[in-house]
Amino acid sequence: MTTVKIRKVGNSLGLILPADLIERLNLKENDVLQLMMEQDGLHLTPFDPEFAEWAQAYRNTERKFRNTLKELAK
Repeated sequence: MTTVKIRKVGNSLGLILPADLIERLNLKENDVLQLMMEQDGLHLTPFDPEFAEWAQAYRNTERKFRNTLKELAK
């Protein structure tokens, strides 16, 4: 488990990621991360624009064909 402290960064609040975590995720300065709220807390991952586009397309399709997908899942 890794803990981090919330710090003041300019007029905002931020956190500093430990070096070993940055290395494990292969992060570099100015990389973009995706933060998702989940039931058990926050989920932080490197942002993948290709995956984000795919996920949005899935959400649109799921919404449009919700009933059909439920029937197919039976």
